[in-house]
Amino acid sequence: MSDPSEGKNILERVPIDPPFTLSDLKKAIPAHCFERSVIRSSYYVVHDLIVTYVFYFLANTYIPLLPTPWAYLAWPVYWFCQASILTGLWVIGHECGHHAFSDYQLIDDAVGFVLHSALYTPYFSWKYSHRNHHANTNSLDNDEVYIPKRKSKIAIYSKLLNNPPGRVFTLVFRLTLGFPLYLLTNISGKKYGRFANHFDPLSPIFTERERIQVVISDIGILAVLYATKLLVEAKGVAWVTSMYLIPVLGVHMFFVLITYLHHTHLSLPHYDSTEWNWIRGALSTIDRDFGFLNRVFHDVTHTHVLHHLISYIPHYHAKEARDAIKPVLGEFYKIDRTPIFKAMWREAKECIYIEPDEDSEHKGTYWYHKM
Repeated sequence: MSDPSEGKNILERVPIDPPFTLSDLKKAIPAHCFERSVIRSSYYVVHDLIVTYVFYFLANTYIPLLPTPWAYLAWPVYWFCQASILTGLWVIGHECGHHAFSDYQLIDDAVGFVLHSALYTPYFSWKYSHRNHHANTNSLDNDEVYIPKRKSKIAIYSKLLNNPPGRVFTLVFRLTLGFPLYLLTNISGKKYGRFANHFDPLSPIFTERERIQVVISDIGILAVLYATKLLVEAKGVAWVTSMYLIPVLGVHMFFVLITYLHHTHLSLPHYDSTEWNWIRGALSTIDRDFGFLNRVFHDVTHTHVLHHLISYIPHYHAKEARDAIKPVLGEFYKIDRTPIFKAMWREAKECIYIEPDEDSEHKGTYWYHKM
């Protein structure tokens, strides 16, 4: 099935007011797409774990035997491959947070807790802030993350970095430190009345009933930190860094890149409280094409619009469900097939601040502009 956006200017703005409802979209999706199978979901976990072990075995067994020049080439190949498959496991943990893994919340949370903790992600803390993001997507007042700056709020350093070397620095900083800084300091997140992070159970990000699970998330991270310490004592810093820590950093980089491109595009609007409603926000995302990595990442890259509309559909039904709602979505659906590095550079150059159109009746609808 062809995409409605094929053959059109991919940067053309999406419409604002959909003529359909969420109920219309759900009716267009085959009933079996809503079914979650713990057996089928577990298969993907086991599959990814086996591939992870194979990459580990090959790297640990054979790279040390290579001559030095070849080893320098082999390690980046291992890091990319291992980070890619671990990102797939991270995506499954993300599905657990949306109750898309099975019909049993306890199983979902147990699997998600283990997978995310092993990848240095506080499962319950991120689950709750991410749900807030889904509930308030592209709301300038209430969204949890990727809240763009208005022109009047652009900092002086943004103007100084508005050049090719500055954009390289910005992209490297965002990809390497963006996720840990978001967890630790809520950078690029919603502005609360006080300091907020994902490890403080009293953080304003969370409600009273969520605080004990934030503590459980912290215990999971502390357990992985302790296990990492024991590994360092047994194997050494260089081994642990090469075999485990760099691939985990790669997972965080992939995650930031994927979500950045899903929510940053010249065609996507943002809304203040006078214009925002849930379906407008949910439709203000875009699918991306990561080539062969789409499958490795369990299709999270090119089914994101569907995911924001109905987040509990498992990944193995996502493409079918996406294709089923495309005729209903029409011009409200967009997928950008621009090569990823080119798209990343374009968005870093063009999507600097947001402003409403001066002649528009929708004064609370904001669009990206470049400096």
